[in-house]
Amino acid sequence: MRAVVTGLLTVLLLVTGAPTAADDVAATARERQWQLAPLDMAKAWRVSKGRGVTVAVLDTGVDARHPDLVGAVVKGPDLTGQTGRDRWGHHGTAMASLIAGRGHGEDRAEGVIGIAPESTVLSVRVTLENDDPRREQQRTRARGHDSLARGIRYAVDHGAKVISMSLGGGSGTWEGSADEEEAVQYALAAGAVLVASAGNDGDGPNKKNFPAAYPGVIAVGAVDRKLKVAGFSNRREYLSVVAPGSQIVSADGSDSYVIGDGTSSAAAMVAGIAALIRSAQPGLTPLQVRRAIEASAGRKGHSRSYGHGVVNAALALDAAERLASRSPAGDRQDLAPYFGGGPEAAAPDSRVIVITALLALATAMGARVVVLSGRGRR
Repeated sequence: MRAVVTGLLTVLLLVTGAPTAADDVAATARERQWQLAPLDMAKAWRVSKGRGVTVAVLDTGVDARHPDLVGAVVKGPDLTGQTGRDRWGHHGTAMASLIAGRGHGEDRAEGVIGIAPESTVLSVRVTLENDDPRREQQRTRARGHDSLARGIRYAVDHGAKVISMSLGGGSGTWEGSADEEEAVQYALAAGAVLVASAGNDGDGPNKKNFPAAYPGVIAVGAVDRKLKVAGFSNRREYLSVVAPGSQIVSADGSDSYVIGDGTSSAAAMVAGIAALIRSAQPGLTPLQVRRAIEASAGRKGHSRSYGHGVVNAALALDAAERLASRSPAGDRQDLAPYFGGGPEAAAPDSRVIVITALLALATAMGARVVVLSGRGRR
């Protein structure tokens, strides 16, 4: 997440103590989940809730004791090379709740409900909290600097069909690595869908952010309540879609809630939508899942600010159903280095044009040689 927002924060950060206070906070948390309406979740949940799908949350760790996540979390390894539980799992718990939160209380009507509430979260700790002073140590330690690459491979090898990486704006980096890119390709080849936050410095340097910039990763930006691109959301050519990312309520720690801004939240929601699709249409390729998500946005063309537009869960499931009826063998663009929109997607077509022109030129030159040879014999 970006920075924590004031206002409702004082109420939502109440640690659940007395039952009445806890109930009030949890009820308020559900009421403040404004993103459920524009994402068309009521309609989407009639088709899929993510049952049977494991979503790997590569983050700061997930606290499975939170009432909205009880029974939803499988604990994976800590790959950061750091010990101790202070400053542990706040960001990761927030992201997990937006993906697979199940709420609690009567009819689960209180607390945070995730986009795919019947999915399972595989927690893999690959980074430290933004305010943890040991973060710089992690970048240089032998078993810390490559934690993301190892986390991706671990997730794939342990059954994750969706990998959520809300690592933009502080947790991500502005320089990629060969190990991470190879791990991304390993995951795609295994059929996993990878989603990452675009980054939170759009109103500043707006730099290329990894892992969102790796080929094949669905990069997600953020919009506000008016569905306008948030000022902090990075604007890049590889952006896939945008999703709600302002004033987002999520779980925090073992028993509280927090509200904040960031492309992290937006990416977690899109990872949840990918889980819905994976559950409803398990035979789709990662590219087809991405196409369904982008098709749901409904925007003509592609822009650096919106990508293909604001994602819609119900429309994404409709698009996935249509894609599932087509023959996967006919989906030749799986070979493209980048999926979906942006200038990279146009590269294969441009190469075809160049190759065709060169072949035509070679044919013409060959014919000229034949003609000249014929004239020489005369």
